[in-house]
Amino acid sequence: MTGAVLAIDQGTTATKAMIVGPSGAVVGFASVPVKRHYPRPGWVEQDPVELWQSVIRAVEQLPKVALSCVGVSSQRESVLIWDRTGRPLTPCVSWQCNRGAQLCRYLRASGAGPLVRELTGLPLDPMFSAAKLRHLLDTDPSVRRAAGSGEVCAGTIDSWLAWNLSGCELHITDAGNASRTLLFDIQHLAWSPQLLEIFGLPEAFLPKVVPSAGILGETVAQGPLPKVPLASLMADSHAALYGLGCLKPGTAKATYGTGTSLASPTGPEPARSDNGLATSVAWLRALPTFTLEGNVFSSGATVEWVAKLLGLEDAAAVEQLALTVPSAGGVHVVPGFAGLGAPHWSPEARGQIGGLTFASGAGEVARAAIESIAFQVSDLVAALEKDIGRGLEELHVDGGATRNDLLMQLQADLVGCPVVRSSTPDASAFGAALLAGLATGLFASEEQVANIGRQGHTMEPTMSEEDRNELLAAWRDAVSRTIATEPSLVAH
Repeated sequence: MTGAVLAIDQGTTATKAMIVGPSGAVVGFASVPVKRHYPRPGWVEQDPVELWQSVIRAVEQLPKVALSCVGVSSQRESVLIWDRTGRPLTPCVSWQCNRGAQLCRYLRASGAGPLVRELTGLPLDPMFSAAKLRHLLDTDPSVRRAAGSGEVCAGTIDSWLAWNLSGCELHITDAGNASRTLLFDIQHLAWSPQLLEIFGLPEAFLPKVVPSAGILGETVAQGPLPKVPLASLMADSHAALYGLGCLKPGTAKATYGTGTSLASPTGPEPARSDNGLATSVAWLRALPTFTLEGNVFSSGATVEWVAKLLGLEDAAAVEQLALTVPSAGGVHVVPGFAGLGAPHWSPEARGQIGGLTFASGAGEVARAAIESIAFQVSDLVAALEKDIGRGLEELHVDGGATRNDLLMQLQADLVGCPVVRSSTPDASAFGAALLAGLATGLFASEEQVANIGRQGHTMEPTMSEEDRNELLAAWRDAVSRTIATEPSLVAH
């Protein structure tokens, strides 16, 4: 097949579009911001129509070249319901949204946690899709009735994009996205009747689970979008893992966005974590590739919040302010705005700024906000290294925050291994493009794809082990004082 690949990456704060040529070079890139809404404390939603329109707007900004196929990556766990005409019946409930917390507490108290973990590889946490879907059905009886008969569609963002790209023909999700819903049996690679019963959800409104690559369907010509095969469908973190060339066990990547995900592929069989990480399907081709992963809920979002708190224009201004002080002076920002994710899994935690003295100022708070990202990723790396029984040789990184040299040097120092900063503008879109190109014959082999993805700039650790251990101990003490006690359980 000849022609370039169009990749679409729909994320929490922006939708990106990318064109990748036959050599693996990026020949076009565009980004369009999208909004988040906060109707109640702990609730986060987005407008499904805006998300789809942002795809069109991003693709419109790309150069006009001959295309062979389309690849898609998207934010995970966020979920919505729409009717068969493509009209949204609910908002897109964000992965950051905590509205399923009460149900998860109730199910944990009833003893469902171990079975859910065994079937899905995931903790019973409101970040994942199932409890959000249950909440949407419980708040609208008419949607619940329609869901039971399959008159409406439910799906994560990949499903929503596939539906719109195909002109309301494809109601599908890939196995990687499905594995992040708490409804998918990762051993049998299918929706689980037991899990559907636990969460009180009908299978009739769920999408068909398909491989992550292949000729999954066809797009329809609309606006700037041509009629070409849809050749990959991936979750953004999984696509970034692929796009950074981390295809074999022992490799790892961290993607820095609104939140941050650390992931390492473990091969065709699921590996279980004893240290707070989750097991997911990274991608499914002839065989599945599983991954161990940890998720930080708030990283870039923390810096955005501090920018607003301090009256600064943007995250870049926070970085400049942080550079005006030599250290955070013992100040820690623990960003539990929507709870803490891996390895703590404390949905009831709330954010704190600690260690303040009269000597503390705006510079120290700004620096502590940036440092909180590196500290959280270091906790994930430590958990991963315990699970795989070895240290990382290097950590591949991507995302907007990797442009921050202060953060990346601190990250290398705290994990104690080289950090390789990706040269591509968006590893998730790049990974979706590489997998689509491989599936359609544009690229010759997976080895070629991995070599393309591993290119980047390396930052070496410079901190002594003694200093590193002292910083990490102080951070972990701050986290321990932040984690809240579970509230009393209320039947749902």
